[in-house]
Amino acid sequence: MRKLVYYAAATIDGFIAGADGSDPTGTIFEIEGDHMPVMIAEYPETVPTHMRAPLGIDAPNKHFDTLLMGRASYQPGLDLGVTSPYAHLRQYVFSTTITESPDPDVEIVSGDPIEKVRELKREDGKDIWLCGGGKLAAAVQPEIDELRIKLNPVAIGTGIPLFDGELGPQRFRLAASRAFESGMIFLTYVRR
Repeated sequence: MRKLVYYAAATIDGFIAGADGSDPTGTIFEIEGDHMPVMIAEYPETVPTHMRAPLGIDAPNKHFDTLLMGRASYQPGLDLGVTSPYAHLRQYVFSTTITESPDPDVEIVSGDPIEKVRELKREDGKDIWLCGGGKLAAAVQPEIDELRIKLNPVAIGTGIPLFDGELGPQRFRLAASRAFESGMIFLTYVRR
């Protein structure tokens, strides 16, 4: 059975985005530094489709073939006219407010996210990438098998937390860590 992996950037105080929910790339999280070539080489599928050619990325998907995101994570790209941000992956957007998909490559899921995750886990294939956001992560938390966190050396004080919702204590074991000169630490945790 494949795994659900929450792969996300976070601040040292536990936020994945600013308080307004805006895309933090380049404003909160450093997009330059010795960590970027490593992350792109190791996780090429996490680069949005429209950015792959300009960055010279033509590598196949290494870890994931399916992407899950909440409506708030999907909306910034949609506002820019990007209806299929990860066309090289199967894309599922969990929303009760978007009733019809703006793109045939994006499936809108309005039902129980746990049931959808369990259905996807039963399929053959690579792992499933939980891209964001915090509310979806809290909703599917019992099904998360691994956390792969790009911990950035910045604190913002308020914002969207890694898990945005009620949940009881969840135990994970540190499986790997890698520190970069940029100050970013890549952490891999597996469910205990």
